[in-house]
Amino acid sequence: MTLLGKATWILTVTAAVVAAVFYYLDDTAPSKYSSMAENMKTLEESFRGQNKSCFILGASGETGKVLLQELLERNLFSKVTLIGRRRLTFEDNAYENLAQEVVDFEKLDDYAAAFKGHDVGYCCLGTTRAKAGADGFVRVDHDYVLKSAELAKAGGCTQFHLESSRGADKNSNFLYLKVKGQVEADIEALGFDRLAIYRPGVLLVDRQESRPAEWLTRKFFGAVSAVCSSSMSIPIQAVAKAMVSNTLLQPEQKPEILENKDIASLGKVKGTK
Repeated sequence: MTLLGKATWILTVTAAVVAAVFYYLDDTAPSKYSSMAENMKTLEESFRGQNKSCFILGASGETGKVLLQELLERNLFSKVTLIGRRRLTFEDNAYENLAQEVVDFEKLDDYAAAFKGHDVGYCCLGTTRAKAGADGFVRVDHDYVLKSAELAKAGGCTQFHLESSRGADKNSNFLYLKVKGQVEADIEALGFDRLAIYRPGVLLVDRQESRPAEWLTRKFFGAVSAVCSSSMSIPIQAVAKAMVSNTLLQPEQKPEILENKDIASLGKVKGTK
């Protein structure tokens, strides 16, 4: 048996054991979002008629790519703009009407015009400490995100959707969770008419980059979720669907904080095309 085969076998056995534990520990109470999407078709038709525009930050990332696809398939906005550090290329004709704004995140004040005129903003921008170092991680996941939100608010954006992380807490001793929690709080202070914060668990997605540790983690939680509902992980497609579907709903509180269970519930809703 190869090393990879042994690792996969051990992973499967371990997942089965842990799944049993998660079955008893998992929060099985129904999500408050479970019954909100019954009239999704009507909501979508009404939203389309409002002729709104949106922008996406982080469209080249894993969540951003799926989010963009979901938005285009459901055709909710009259204009979709990608804001990023480089222009993206697409082969599918479905992407031909996209607007793109290339910005320098180190000099965002010089690109304030790119953030003007949007009704809704989606932020999936982020990096990892492994890729950018501690300082680089803080700069991207906090500074870039917050400054973008500030410019969007000043430019007329009223609704902002932020991809964060399960366990985000500005008082955490862990850098990742602390930064995520701090940027949540700082964006809340900006006073958007509507702010939705998504806190998914481990994202189940096959990255193009080769990261063995992440691969094992995703395979582990993928195996666990296959046998029981888990608050620890979620398919990336569910996150994207939830962000789009939630755009159409009226919030019960400000800001909205959608934990993994809530995201999974909304992520099951099928949008019309």
